[in-house]
Amino acid sequence: MEMRSPLARVRGLGAAHEGAHHWWGQRLTGIALVPLTLWFVWAASGLIGADLATFKAWVGTGQNAVLLILLIVSGVHHAQLGLQVVIEDYVHSEGAKTVSLVLVKLGAVFLGVINVFAILKLTFGS
Repeated sequence: MEMRSPLARVRGLGAAHEGAHHWWGQRLTGIALVPLTLWFVWAASGLIGADLATFKAWVGTGQNAVLLILLIVSGVHHAQLGLQVVIEDYVHSEGAKTVSLVLVKLGAVFLGVINVFAILKLTFGS
């Protein structure tokens, strides 16, 4: 007969205590995406039919480049957090779960870096 209570037996077996950080990350990136997306739709609608030189000039202004980078970084991070939740909830094999989580994180970093590089190249490149 075990002398420990049911609470003592399960203590330490529960959550990894990362849920609040993850939850806040999703909420903050989601909130940031609302004005950034509205700005992008408004700004991009003014570029319909523009040529490459006009687009480069538009991206070349400091505020537009910074807002585009913020949109990309928050969007990619928000998507990565959302995919992480889906994988953790619905992939039950530990090996497949680990591989999927690593691939999603690497993919998010890759997409973010490539997009930020493209904006910087449009802004400062020839």
